[in-house]
Amino acid sequence: MLSKNKIKFINSIKKKKYRDEHQCFFIEGEKLADELLKSNHQIIDFFATKEWILKNESNLYLKKVNAIEISQEELHKISSLSTPNKVFAIISQPKHSFSINEIQNDLSILLDNINDPGNLGTIIRIADWFGIKNIFCTTESVDVYNPKVVQSTMGAIYRSKVHYVNFSLLFNQTKDLNDFNIYGTFLEGNNIYKEELSQKGFIIMGSESHGISEEWKKNVTKKLFIPNYPIDLKSSESLNISVATAIVCSEFRRNA
Repeated sequence: MLSKNKIKFINSIKKKKYRDEHQCFFIEGEKLADELLKSNHQIIDFFATKEWILKNESNLYLKKVNAIEISQEELHKISSLSTPNKVFAIISQPKHSFSINEIQNDLSILLDNINDPGNLGTIIRIADWFGIKNIFCTTESVDVYNPKVVQSTMGAIYRSKVHYVNFSLLFNQTKDLNDFNIYGTFLEGNNIYKEELSQKGFIIMGSESHGISEEWKKNVTKKLFIPNYPIDLKSSESLNISVATAIVCSEFRRNA
């Protein structure tokens, strides 16, 4: 049974201020729980219905997780979903770091002021699918541990490293690297399907409403364009940022 203080604490970490203070976040739902038990993330508390616990006894035993049985009524009190699932966990925020040696021979995604939680979560999932481990966000971007972001990742959050940095730091550290490009998407860019794309560098994706900020445009060394089809006919003004990211990542990996 959940105490009133525990319920109060869980509801508090739905806000970034308290997630940062306690250095934790939460996940809910069977898919995220299944992926969690396969990961190396540190579990603080794990709650589930009796049905779910009985079904997953062996996985809980192997992971040495003590699952606390709770009722559907208790799940309703802590869930952020309109229809609560069967399992809920509180997890420590991992301490991610990066080095230039790590990123200089790989692709990384840079997200400039991405504010929509669903978009960030989907981009993390896309990066995971295409084997891109490091995602760098401007400090103004939505928090990676926002419940809607976590839910949208469908478990990819356990395998991806999301960093919040000043892009100037990254650009200064990589400016002297050989054959290291900074790619960005622009309406006046070169057709991505006709470009020779490297398997190392930065891919900057800007917000749907403003694109890549003026501050960072000057750092782009290769401008790319995702053409509509047919190219001479009027179509939507832009693509959703997560859809555009999927197309770009797919094209980079097709050229691998």
